[in-house]
This record gives sequence, structure tokens and C-alpha cells, in this order.
Amino acid sequence: MRIGINALFLQKPATGMGQHLLHLLEGLDSLDEKDQQYMLLAPRFRRAYTVRAPQLSDRFREVEVVSALARLGENVEQVWWEQVGIVLAGMREKIDLLHCPYWSNPVWSPWPTVVTVHDVIQFVLPEYAWRKISRLYFGLVSAGARRADAVITVSQCSKQDIMKILGLGPERIHVIGNAVDASLFPVRDAWLLAKVRERYGIAPRFVLYFGGFDMRKNVPRLIEAYGQLPERLRREYQLVIAGRYQYLGHPLYPDPRETVRRLGLQGNVIFTGQIREQDKAPLYSAATVFAFPSLYEGFGMPVLEAMACGTPVVTSDVSALPEVAGDAGSLVDPYSSEAICAALSELLESAARRDELARRGLERARRFTWPQVAEQTVRVYKQILCGP
Repeated sequence: MRIGINALFLQKPATGMGQHLLHLLEGLDSLDEKDQQYMLLAPRFRRAYTVRAPQLSDRFREVEVVSALARLGENVEQVWWEQVGIVLAGMREKIDLLHCPYWSNPVWSPWPTVVTVHDVIQFVLPEYAWRKISRLYFGLVSAGARRADAVITVSQCSKQDIMKILGLGPERIHVIGNAVDASLFPVRDAWLLAKVRERYGIAPRFVLYFGGFDMRKNVPRLIEAYGQLPERLRREYQLVIAGRYQYLGHPLYPDPRETVRRLGLQGNVIFTGQIREQDKAPLYSAATVFAFPSLYEGFGMPVLEAMACGTPVVTSDVSALPEVAGDAGSLVDPYSSEAICAALSELLESAARRDELARRGLERARRFTWPQVAEQTVRVYKQILCGP
């Protein structure tokens, strides 16, 4: 079986979809499936990005295709690649099935196709409609998804949204959750924890948020909830807001520092900026509580990462987050700063409750592994090619 994989995001390994693809390939390589070969199909655009594939066995081969429309700009090049170039490359490599691990399935292909749709945020939340590059482009990718033999998505929540938006039957949509990288585990080395706190100017005890800053992430309301904690708890615990700023000033990206200034919390709230990849595990591990009150997630990787590091989690009771946290998180109404505050207060006041959630979180995180994701993905491939 020769599987073609759209490897465009190997050129963007720092993105969420780039990380997902890298870990999926490593998971596929860990399986004992000697009869399967993988063609990693990637375009060579006018701007020559470097393809950064992980160290894989000889069952994986990188195939780079020169764009035919380099003079027309990257947006046109990408559409050409997704609809024409990858089909030509797959035919040349004599693949049996094409997997597009992001929403990019070609409308026509000579072999069965599988497409991964991570979320449909721009359709579920009207405020995010500006992210649609164009009606034509999303018309193309939606038509491609409808023509795919199988759609993979990362949660039951996303499955329900895809069924509603694309009109697909449930039998064509396969839920395969994300997984946590092996580099995320409880760090107990006191020297390493102290070095990370020193690097980012963090006090010994703190509540951590780590993620994006767009409106649905709900960071201003988290700051308001922290501001409602009793003064003695705020003196003891900082609120640490970690993550890279993007598009601040755009209506969808409210600057959380404005909320801090408005509430007079400058001495209590720390903004770290971007976190180095090697600092993630010790940062999660050093936190007393991890708070992630997002209004909508297709999955919610930070929740799983925090649990894998043994940190008790407060997160939302909406979208896919209850699926990820299960009974290992404190679930709250993300629209209520009072509810978020109450959950934070309970955990900060009770070491026993923190220990209980940390234990449950570690157990739950162990269920989400990349070999398991790869095994379920291969099962979809075989079902499409060979039948159930």
C-alpha cells in the first residue's frame, strides 16, 4: 500500500498543523506495517522553504514538486498545489490513497482520499469569518472535503460541527484525538524549575495560562476571575500569562494587558511572551494550577499537555474541552468570571484536591499517544482501500 501524504506543513514545523504532521509521521513509523510505504508530497514554491521531516525509516520518501505558477503569488501557488499539483505528483508516484492532514482535499483525484479537518471555528463562531481567505477557496476545500472518502477530526464536538456545516453523514467522519508529545512529563528537578522561573521572572507559586490571545481564548475574563480572588491568595499566587502575541489591536485579539491595567493587577500578573519549546514541560510542572477557560476548541492541546505534566487543570465545560479533560479537570462555565474564580480558589485552597486532579490528569494523558493516533489512522486507510 502506497500512501501519499500532503506534506506542505513540514515546511512550517512550528505551527500547530506542522507539529501534528511531524508527530503523526513518527507514530506511523513506529508501527510494524512493513507493507506500507509513504510518499511525503510537498511543493517547492517561489519562496524555497526547507522541508523538515523527522528522522524516518526508508518506508518514507520525500517528494518535492516545483510549482507551475510561481509568478502568480503564494496564495495561487497553494491552491494550484492542493487541487492540481498534488494530484499530478500522486499519479507520478503511483499512490493508492491520498491523505491531506489539513483541510485541503482536492475536488478530483483518481484514488480514494482522506482529509483531516481539525476544527471549523471560522464557521461556528461568526466573529472569525474574516479568517476565510476567500469564498472561492473555502468553496473549493469544502467541496473537496465532501468528496473525500473519509474525514478525520479530533473530537466528537468537531464531528458534530462538521456534520452540520458540510452535511456529511456520521459514518464518513472518524474521530481520532490528538496526543501529547513524549517531551511533556512531570519535571521534579528543583534546579530546572527554578531556572525556568528565573528566565521568565516568575514567582515560586503561580496560576498558569498558556495559549493564544484571540477572543475565544477568554484571557481577559480569566484575569478578571483572578482579580476576584481574596487578596491573600493573590499575594501568594501570581497569574502567569504565557504565549506569543499576534495581531494585538485587531478586534479579535484584545490586548489582555489592558484588563490588567484596568484592574490594577500589574504587580500580580506576569506576561512571559513566547515560551521556548524546551521550557514547556518545566513551566507546566512548576505551576500550581493551569487555567484554560476557552470558549471554543476543536480539541484543546494545552489542557492535555498540562495534565501530562502533572498539573491540575481548570477548563471550560463547553466545546471539546470536556472530552479532553474528562473527570481529570475542574470544568467551569467560561462565560462566568465568578465560576472561574471559584474553581481557582478551590484548588489553591486545597492541596488534596490538587493532588487528586494531578493524579487523574496523568492517568488520562497516558491514553493519548501518537502510536495510538497512527494506528487508528492506518485503520481508516485500510477501511477505505479494503472495506470494513
